Order: sequence, then C-alpha cells, then structure tokens
Amino acid sequence: MDPSIAPASRAAVVTPNDSAIVGARALYIGTAGDVAIAPRRDMDPVIFKSVPAGTILPVHAAIVALTGTTASNIIALF
Repeated sequence: MDPSIAPASRAAVVTPNDSAIVGARALYIGTAGDVAIAPRRDMDPVIFKSVPAGTILPVHAAIVALTGTTASNIIALF
C-alpha cells in the first residue's frame, strides 16, 4: 500500500508549542476549538476554526502552534 494513504501506525499526545516539531500526518481533536497548524516549519500557522470534538484533520502538521490553538486533547497520527 502507498505509505501516503496507509492508515496511521503510531500515535502520540500533542502539547501545542510554537516551535516544537510534531511531523504528524493527521491530527485527532479530542476537545473542540481552534487548531493552529504549520504544514512546514518555515511557514506561518493556519488556524482551523471551530474544529468539532472527535474530528480527524487529514493534514500534515509540522507544528501545532500554542498561539491560536484553543482545542485540547490533540493526538498526532503518524
């Protein structure tokens, strides 16, 4: 199977941080809120507004920024 579309095989709790590299293929959002994601470390974060609890965001997230993130219980999927 193409690794770019294969299901996640690892997961880790994310603590939003403006500079820490996460490198996730997707994010599970446990508690609703805004999620600020930088797809690459050299890009400014984009804020996904009002993400519902239980959502899986299928986006590459190099950084899950503290600034702009109000959602919690975020899990990185690799």
